[in-house]
Amino acid sequence: MGLFDMPLQKLKEYTGTNPCPEDFDEYWERALDEMRSVDPEIELKKSSFQVPFAECYDLHFTGVRGARIHAKYIKPKTEGKHPALIRFHGYSSNSGDWNDKLNYVAAGFTVVAMDARGQGGLSEDVGGVKGNTLNGHIIRGLDDDVDNLLFRHIFLDTAQLAGIVMNMPEVDENRVGVMGPSQGGGLALACASLEPRIRKVVSEYPFLSDYKRVWDLDLAKNAYQEITDYFRLFDPRHERENEVFTKLGYIDVKNLAKRIKGDVLMCVGLMDQVCPPSTVFAAYNNIKSKKDIKVYPDYGHEPMRGFGDLAMQFILEINS
Repeated sequence: MGLFDMPLQKLKEYTGTNPCPEDFDEYWERALDEMRSVDPEIELKKSSFQVPFAECYDLHFTGVRGARIHAKYIKPKTEGKHPALIRFHGYSSNSGDWNDKLNYVAAGFTVVAMDARGQGGLSEDVGGVKGNTLNGHIIRGLDDDVDNLLFRHIFLDTAQLAGIVMNMPEVDENRVGVMGPSQGGGLALACASLEPRIRKVVSEYPFLSDYKRVWDLDLAKNAYQEITDYFRLFDPRHERENEVFTKLGYIDVKNLAKRIKGDVLMCVGLMDQVCPPSTVFAAYNNIKSKKDIKVYPDYGHEPMRGFGDLAMQFILEINS
């Protein structure tokens, strides 16, 4: 096996490089207060896609700053309260097809899949920030007030959606899990950090973790390319480098991870040059709750063979 990051033993001890702002906790409490002040104006509309054993809906709600957020909502046609699973997608993608969610519905779960605002699905990005909006969401709002960072709003969307799902009459609020790969893995961690009632978290090679480490590894390319673009265009001599990475620290999931209360299952590929192993372990090692990580030495940024089965068994434990 080649090595471009730390040896595995070092990875198991590493907790991150990117700064955590001094007012980090106050920042997120202020953000959550803003989220709770929003009238979500929930709308459920039956989808044209239907199956005999479940009901499929398009769910819309209003998130912070007035954006209408879309999610697919599928509930099984069974009596009583169900566990629920909320799914998050990879960077720039969308909530995907209806059919690939039906395995968990068949297992008795209400399944919800969110479109991240401003990406490939139906959720809105209402914009309105000062500064650069070119080629990426990590840097959106970086030259504005820190309360205007776009991923702050997206993280809040995940927590708000979790609260909406928990309040649905058919859902048992004490049996709700979250999952996703890459950006979806980062959003799963963020959601569980901001909504402490989340019981189960599956995070596959999460994005949005330990930005400075990505930079130090010279891997601010691919999904992280916008960080390089930002410096080239707006701080070419890196005079504000510490300020930039400190601001990014507000939306760094390794800084949020300490807040998670639920059980966590993660996976990492040691050849992943999109979301490097050290950034994944930085998030994992900051989690204080019950956790496990599956290591794939020869895998990069890709689905991990066998992990889907492990993840399903882990999620199904929510019923025990």
